[in-house]
Amino acid sequence: MADELLAELMMQAPYQPATNCWRAPEIRAVVDHGLPGGNGLDLGCGDGHLMEIILRRIGNRDLVGLDVDPLETEIARACKIYREVLTAPGHQMPFMDSSFDFVFSNSVLEHIENIDGVLREVARVLRPAGRFVFTVPGPAFHDCLRRPDSADREAYFRLVDARCAHLRYWTVAQWTEALARAGLRLTHSQEYLTEAQVQRWDTVARYTSGALMRLTQRKKTPIEIQRSLGLRSPRIRLPKSVARAIAALLQLQIGSPGSRFGCLLIEAERV
Repeated sequence: MADELLAELMMQAPYQPATNCWRAPEIRAVVDHGLPGGNGLDLGCGDGHLMEIILRRIGNRDLVGLDVDPLETEIARACKIYREVLTAPGHQMPFMDSSFDFVFSNSVLEHIENIDGVLREVARVLRPAGRFVFTVPGPAFHDCLRRPDSADREAYFRLVDARCAHLRYWTVAQWTEALARAGLRLTHSQEYLTEAQVQRWDTVARYTSGALMRLTQRKKTPIEIQRSLGLRSPRIRLPKSVARAIAALLQLQIGSPGSRFGCLLIEAERV
């Protein structure tokens, strides 16, 4: 049976099957947890596609989108789910103090070098008792991977990290400490993305974005490759029946969930 959320993702973004395998359980975790009310900031909003899917399940929010990539923010503006979309880095947000009731960030913080600067900015733009909800890969991510038999374990981990531009896999304790330095108090954490789901993502990525990056000698990111091939366009869609068939096929790759999880959902409060 097809995973309907995965089928929806495949229908709307068929050019990124591995990412869709990751996003389906990730979106489900965010929707189950929920987002606060009031006005919010989508930090690292990208093209807005993910937030659009979340809002269809939890209801509309008064949102501003922020991303450092001008090509992504151009697409995000066109999707009409944000009151405003701005292009700026997360450590220099163009907002007044205490501007938002909540900040949401999905699979962004693991890529940011100046993480302390971004967390301080999140605390600054949040109102007192405002909430910060974010998702990141967790400390067991590497352990969840199923490396090829011919690959050296540590070398394979470095390969995956380079492809994904992952800079950290912090524990809850490490996030608690970093958030506290910025004036934020961790109030909730939960794991998601089972070991089997990580391995499905890894297998699909190895033969799609991983193969393309090898062909380009790793001089381009997966998003840059998609753009160069003319794939990253809202006009590219799959028929629903085809998307459901692909989702059902990908679902066959899921075995026993395993005892470990690859990602964390964390909520913090401005103190």
